[in-house]
Amino acid sequence: MKKLLPVTAALFAAASLSLPAQALTLVQWDFETPFADLNNATASPAVAASTGSGTASGYHASAATDWTTPVGNGSANAMSSNTWAVGDYYQFSFATTGHADMLLSFDQTGSGTGPRSFALAYSTDGVSFSTFGSYVVLINSSPNPVWSASSVSSVYSFSFDLSAVSALDNQGLVVIRLVDTATTSTSGGVVGAGGTSRIDNVTVAMAPVPEPASYALLLGGLAAIGLLARRRSRR
Repeated sequence: MKKLLPVTAALFAAASLSLPAQALTLVQWDFETPFADLNNATASPAVAASTGSGTASGYHASAATDWTTPVGNGSANAMSSNTWAVGDYYQFSFATTGHADMLLSFDQTGSGTGPRSFALAYSTDGVSFSTFGSYVVLINSSPNPVWSASSVSSVYSFSFDLSAVSALDNQGLVVIRLVDTATTSTSGGVVGAGGTSRIDNVTVAMAPVPEPASYALLLGGLAAIGLLARRRSRR
């Protein structure tokens, strides 16, 4: 039994090195520093991240779009816009240098004539985008709880695990878009010019990529375990 203890200890050490680091917030937008309302503009103001480094923005085909900061989901402010058409989007740009295994979460709602159907797309150059998945936004009214600065409603929260998309790991630029994909509104009718979509609490969480020295130490430990195990088996 005593002869096995060194091997067990080595196995434990190697296993500890190989455990993935816990994902932590890399960049976040809470929109609590509101921008001045911008009326009749295709492009939104650029909004700096509240945590980390990055920029939130939006684009609509119509120059009649109003960009505003109404109440959020449990906060004083969110980002909102009207005059939605298929292909219009919210966008979030940031770097993932030194990080991997992306987890994206956000809160989103819409008025009764705001868009219901969205797609999540990503890019590493801001030009070519790939669609990751789709989702449906709930109406910001009964039977759902209305967004309030004093309470958070989880029914409006979305979470996407993009950890399998290795192309997003350790990049100098990653762009995420939330794209309107249909003319159906949150109430089941048709999207109207005055219909709004509102977003809040956008969070990107990722795990640090281990330093090369850590990998070398892990490989060396595994090699030592193999050699030690072979020696023990010969006795």
